[in-house]
Amino acid sequence: MTPTRSRAAPITPFWLRLPRFFLFPLQWEPLLYALVLSLCSLLVFVIPLPFAIFLIELGILLAASRYSFKVIQLSSQGFLHTRDFPPQRDPDLVNLPWKLFAILLVMSFLIGGLAYVSKNLAIAGWAVVSFALPAIAVVLVQTASLGQSLNPALWFSVMRAMGWPYVALWAFLFFLSGGAEIALPLVAPLVARWMLLPLINFVLIYFSWAMSALLGYAMYQYHDELGIDLRFVPQAAPGERDVSEEARAIDAHVADMVEHGEIDNAVGIAYDAARGAESDLHAQRRYHRVLAVSSKTDDLLRHGKRFIELLMHSKLETEALAVYQTCIGKDPQFLCDNPAHVVSFARLQWRAGDARAALALLKGFDKRNAGHAAIPDAYELAARVLIQGLDRRDMAMPILQTMKRRYPKTPQTEEVSWLLRDDDPTTRGAKLAG
Repeated sequence: MTPTRSRAAPITPFWLRLPRFFLFPLQWEPLLYALVLSLCSLLVFVIPLPFAIFLIELGILLAASRYSFKVIQLSSQGFLHTRDFPPQRDPDLVNLPWKLFAILLVMSFLIGGLAYVSKNLAIAGWAVVSFALPAIAVVLVQTASLGQSLNPALWFSVMRAMGWPYVALWAFLFFLSGGAEIALPLVAPLVARWMLLPLINFVLIYFSWAMSALLGYAMYQYHDELGIDLRFVPQAAPGERDVSEEARAIDAHVADMVEHGEIDNAVGIAYDAARGAESDLHAQRRYHRVLAVSSKTDDLLRHGKRFIELLMHSKLETEALAVYQTCIGKDPQFLCDNPAHVVSFARLQWRAGDARAALALLKGFDKRNAGHAAIPDAYELAARVLIQGLDRRDMAMPILQTMKRRYPKTPQTEEVSWLLRDDDPTTRGAKLAG
């Protein structure tokens, strides 16, 4: 097999692709489907039943919602264009609209109960639920479980995986949700009165599918952090990623085997492609993802060490961290070939605002890597996180004492000494003597 070479690039953030989400419902498949669903509302003039309009609109809502969940799920797996959507139907998607309705119903009862206690509590509850809705949708699409979608811990895990961009995602979705109210007064005067109901349906469907495309893409952007396995590698714009047709064909073949439970065969194919292309990030990424869903833990750990080195060499620290976390999840004793990478991962978590995750990575670093040159950096970062992130200066003080004893003349020790200058008795004594 001829090795395939690819230049991996970070996935374009969703906030830089906003115009594309408005164009998503205008592709042929969703556009025609939206038109058909909208025109179905004209059946109210044909069916002379008392509740005809309710039943017809409920059917349209149900069909549009199922397609929304399909867009979210497939977009999160890498299918960014409807032309690439696989023909297979996922039976789990059928009931997701009803489960979402049940979730909203439960939330409404809870907020109503809070209103009996305090109006302010009800407002706070509504704000929390509103902010959590994108995370709830993510959990629902991933698990198809009503119970798990009601678990606030899982909502928080989604927010934590995305970090601060989750706030931007929520804001964009919030404004999109009001798009129909802005668009309808502008276009309603352009149609005859009998076409108003189809127009209203079309506009509502358009904005709901644009929102679905945005949410699905955000999940795709953070697929490693959310534990989503890509089934399709989208063809990126020129300059973003150069993936050959051969590589895309292998991706599709491997994804199909995984979907049908032929994991060992998928691993074999991915291994053959990766073996002849050790510096090919795309091939190594494919092999890692297939190993992650297989039972070949030893192979995953061996490959993980090499893959982390390749990613760090390519300046892809975030992806390297995700690979490291996958390996740690399989074997808590997993070690990188270069322990300094773990310090880099902890620093990445610290910069992302997750102090506890940074500390978790640094815990026991000096014992696991006795004598390594990165230990002073690990001490310094741990102390900084404790001081500036958790306000636990008391826990940072023992670290400083250890640093003074083991690494008295290093810049890291001087930095921690300065951070604890008001707490260190030695420093305070020197100030008083001065």
